[in-house]
Amino acid sequence: MKIRFWGTRGSIPVPGKNTTLYGGNTTCLELTLQSGRKVIIDAGTGIRALGEKLVSDDEHVDIYLLMTHIHWDHILGFPFFAPLYEPSTRIRIDGYPTCMKGLRSTFDSKMGDGFFPIKFDEIKAEVKYLDHLKQGELEIDGTIIESVALQHPQGGFGFRFRERGKTLVFITDNELREDAWEGRKPEGYAEFSENADILIHDCQYTPQEIDRREGWGHSDYQSVVDLALRAQVKKLVLFHHDPSRKDSGVTAIKSQCEKLAKARNSNMIIEAAKEESELEL
Repeated sequence: MKIRFWGTRGSIPVPGKNTTLYGGNTTCLELTLQSGRKVIIDAGTGIRALGEKLVSDDEHVDIYLLMTHIHWDHILGFPFFAPLYEPSTRIRIDGYPTCMKGLRSTFDSKMGDGFFPIKFDEIKAEVKYLDHLKQGELEIDGTIIESVALQHPQGGFGFRFRERGKTLVFITDNELREDAWEGRKPEGYAEFSENADILIHDCQYTPQEIDRREGWGHSDYQSVVDLALRAQVKKLVLFHHDPSRKDSGVTAIKSQCEKLAKARNSNMIIEAAKEESELEL
């Protein structure tokens, strides 16, 4: 499996000179399975550039789109996804149960005159909602995908991918806290992430910031490192960088995480997600 980051930022896109290293686009990942099948996670602003690449590379785009939830930063790029306007495109969507409602709302929420010049019903691609992950596993070409509920306002899903003995866990927009809702405490996420080869987790805040942002649905780096060590993952990737965080600030958080892991005698690899970077599993 190959993982490519097209959007790593949280809350709102922030292009500019201060975000050139880690990127300014919001959440979007491209997974290429061993079969060659493409699976996309979320439709943040990063999906626009991904769409252009898919159209230029292949006349027949046949993909899966998995949605964690429908907050703006995870759906905003959907109308700008070029394959939507190609009749040969096939998109199968799954994820959090409200995902189709959210994706449609980027075109028109029915509360005004519309937010986009094209209506959802006018897109040319074949779009199908699967609704498997709400009830259990989703299998794509032998890769098993499972979901876990997020500690996040209005809810959401994290995902675990198992392919040929390797495991990738993706959990963004998740607030790690001991007083979490039922079934959403850190030990549950540790169990879900246990022995993962790669854990990609929301790491938007510092420990000094988290008290002022309690209930916002994001984690501080110390809690994320604690989770990764508890789960004994091999590689931790810090994700959903705060929009106000300059590249230097993200690098500083990565350094602090490495110090925390070293202090606990761990050789876990720690990275901060970079737009257009790739991981292989």
